[in-house]
Amino acid sequence: MYPWGHLAFGYVLYSLSRRLGGRSAPKGGAVIWLVVGTQFPDLVDKPLAWYAGVLPNGRSLTHSILVACILLTVAVYLSRRTDQLDGMAFAVGYASHLFGDALRPLVAGDYERIAFLLWPLVPPLDYSTGGSLGAHLDQLALDGAPGTELAFGALVALLWIRDGAPGLGTLLSVLPSRQ
Repeated sequence: MYPWGHLAFGYVLYSLSRRLGGRSAPKGGAVIWLVVGTQFPDLVDKPLAWYAGVLPNGRSLTHSILVACILLTVAVYLSRRTDQLDGMAFAVGYASHLFGDALRPLVAGDYERIAFLLWPLVPPLDYSTGGSLGAHLDQLALDGAPGTELAFGALVALLWIRDGAPGLGTLLSVLPSRQ
């Protein structure tokens, strides 16, 4: 899944979970943590694999359910001790990322492609795309999955706007003002 797909998928799941739980639309700070959670596994694994060479591929350490359980437990614990972190929003974003990466192989019955969820207990996968951002961008075309995810992202942007664009005000408030 591409970054915009992870973001859209995570937002839909978080927004629906709040509404199904009888709560209001997502709020500003929580949405920021949700966004971080939706991107976190790739922000850790891909640079450590592609540029630092310390991980076997871009879906290993933080794409592992084993590591995710530890990190999410810590995040929820810390969020209960401070008002600076919304651990549940981060957890929904993070979990949606892992589920999003596993969804296509699961639907296709290609269970070997979800082995990353059990790394390091199972060997790492060998991906055909080269290990760099450039290699992935070279193969990017808006037909197929990237285009579908982009269209889905546009629809979810409408939901986000309907929800009052939560997180935008929070983000703008921390950016330096131009005066």
